[in-house]
Amino acid sequence: MNNFKYLLGVCLLLVACSDDDENPAGAADSGVGGKTLTLSFSDLPELGPDFVYEGWLIDDSTPVSTGRFSVSGGNATPSSFSVDSAVADAAAVFVLTIEPAEGDDPAPAATHILAGAMAAGNATLTTDHPAALQTDFATAAGEYVLTAPTAGGTAEEQGIWFVKPAEGAPSLVLPTLPAGWVYEGWVVDANGPTSTGRFTDPAAADSDLAGSAKGPMGDGPPFPGQDFIDPAKILNDGATVVVISVEPEPDDGAAPFFIKPLVHDPIGAALAPTLQTMVNNAANTLPSGSVAITDSN
Repeated sequence: MNNFKYLLGVCLLLVACSDDDENPAGAADSGVGGKTLTLSFSDLPELGPDFVYEGWLIDDSTPVSTGRFSVSGGNATPSSFSVDSAVADAAAVFVLTIEPAEGDDPAPAATHILAGAMAAGNATLTTDHPAALQTDFATAAGEYVLTAPTAGGTAEEQGIWFVKPAEGAPSLVLPTLPAGWVYEGWVVDANGPTSTGRFTDPAAADSDLAGSAKGPMGDGPPFPGQDFIDPAKILNDGATVVVISVEPEPDDGAAPFFIKPLVHDPIGAALAPTLQTMVNNAANTLPSGSVAITDSN
């Protein structure tokens, strides 16, 4: 079986299992034991209180859980797990998912954040593996414009839209995300982050259109963005930052997730039709990790 067909089969397997299975994907520690799996991570974010991470060893059949853990202070707790020797020896891929802490489907969730191919008991985990986010966001680019279409031509500094107004075209260039992930825009000021909406397609409207603080003139253009008319929020104050983040679906919290491929700090003073350019920040916010499987003492 060639690599493409194998990886396709793995990805389909990871999303095809359901809680109707009588023999769900189970723990790697089946009672036989024999090996220890140790995880190490860099920049793996802490999750909200209702979610945990879970590791999975995958061969060409059922995914097998290696155990669940949380992250605090940059450290995974626990970071080592007992695994069955036969499962460890057969595994071709390790996948890390984000799972509900309670009431979880025993199969892997769609939110695969890291993955890596197993070789001689080791794997390097990245976001761009085909069984994870499938990208490192190196090609992400974007612009935005300060304009407030729902204010009827006033208060331009109180709206932000990811659109090229002269062309009526999207201003964000972002990789397509796999199931379990969405993009979200943010403006961050001294009062904290405020969402400008969640979206999967930068050429279409986001989840909340012009937002709850919009003005009286409709819902704005069919692109991601937000107006802040009532209550007013001044965006070009020299201290506000704009961010595009990558968020798990369902969301793990009210703040931006750690993966932030695009930022602009601070938002500039120029109003529409002048576009402002965002910076690719992916390399500073992508988690990574490694897996090592050794014989137990």
